[in-house]
Amino acid sequence: MARLFGTDGVRGLANVDLTPELALNLASAAAAVLGGSSTRAKVVVGRDPRASGEMLENAVVAGLTAVGADAIRVGVLPTPAVAFLTDRLGADFGIMLSASHNPMPDNGIKIFAAGGHKLDDTVEDAIEARLASELPRPTGSGVGRVSDHHIGGGEYVEHLLSTLGGPDARPLEGLKVVVDCANGAASSVAADAYRRAGAELITIHATPDGLNINADCGSTHIGDLVRAVREVGADAGIAHDGDADRCLAVDADGDVVDGDHILAILALSMRERGILRNDTVVSTVMANLGFNLAMRDANISVISTAVGDRYVLEEMRAKGYTLGGEQSGHVILAEHATTGDGILTALHLLAEITRSGMSLADLAAIVQKLPQVLVNVKGIDKAVVANSPEVAAAVLAAQELLGDTGRVLLRPSGTEPVVRVMVEAPSLEQAEAVADTLCDVIRRLG
Repeated sequence: MARLFGTDGVRGLANVDLTPELALNLASAAAAVLGGSSTRAKVVVGRDPRASGEMLENAVVAGLTAVGADAIRVGVLPTPAVAFLTDRLGADFGIMLSASHNPMPDNGIKIFAAGGHKLDDTVEDAIEARLASELPRPTGSGVGRVSDHHIGGGEYVEHLLSTLGGPDARPLEGLKVVVDCANGAASSVAADAYRRAGAELITIHATPDGLNINADCGSTHIGDLVRAVREVGADAGIAHDGDADRCLAVDADGDVVDGDHILAILALSMRERGILRNDTVVSTVMANLGFNLAMRDANISVISTAVGDRYVLEEMRAKGYTLGGEQSGHVILAEHATTGDGILTALHLLAEITRSGMSLADLAAIVQKLPQVLVNVKGIDKAVVANSPEVAAAVLAAQELLGDTGRVLLRPSGTEPVVRVMVEAPSLEQAEAVADTLCDVIRRLG
């Protein structure tokens, strides 16, 4: 039987893969595993604005209260806000309903342990194991209760501002910024955070209706942001995904500043200020080779993990590192957050513009990226690809062809039914040619 949890919780087509029944049972099982010694576990429950979240929230709350846990609903908020509130409210664990950057019909369940930390594999496995168990069902006063915490968004914004020097600090003063909220969870709090930090703000795609989340907007569709930045003459643009746990940026010319650039900019700033632990940044195997070369030249060590911010987080927590992230824009500032936080990241990135007196383009120029091609091959059994001698031989041949000037990476997605083929090479033409050859080999397996 396939593992239920992927690299970022449980995710699938709402009401087909992720049903109310599964959500109810998963919440009950999580309470059994994470409730600890509490006679009445306390659980924070939040969601992004997609329509199916209303249905699944009710199922999760029912699953919690059915086994005697109290549910604290915080409403539509970013994933990192739910992690923050799990810690702030002293909850035994938290549940976020979101499929992040996935299309609206999908949804997901992310679970945070006490303190707002992501679960490790062993805890997820324990929760899955309890799904098949008959759990005690209290009656009378033993049934869990439900409450609403309406001020969670305000508490989260105050926390964000505190990381910039306090509620009266205005480090973004003088910057004109466009923010694309992806018609997602950022729409509820982002404008308040950026404006109070001093930015002259223009928001786009900030009117969620439950159906338009991630629809041709946000960090996966950055064209509208590029156009808006150019049209209004902004200093920078920020694009969030549906649950605002990541961000991408664009400079004044509309050129994309991705997670590799952002990590490099923050790493240099933090090292200069003496807060980059061991002069080390944690990234993933998907980081562009240009990022690694830039960090080497700056005498900053890079530790690479498997793809997924949870693996970055595990390495950071194990060694006490203060900065890590992914090319996709998941960035973890461990001094201020327990998980990737797109709004927090963007605030600190923008603050570096004013602190340094440099434009975003000049800051990002530290990373000279190699041409990179990423192709998603769909409709192929990921296990077959992983065990195929033909694929292994093709990858070896590609790596020998590129030598030290590029690299090849094949990775099955942890959240979607695709195999990702990534190739870096000295030229875009060569990267595309190598990627096409590898994709042809993979598709023949189908």
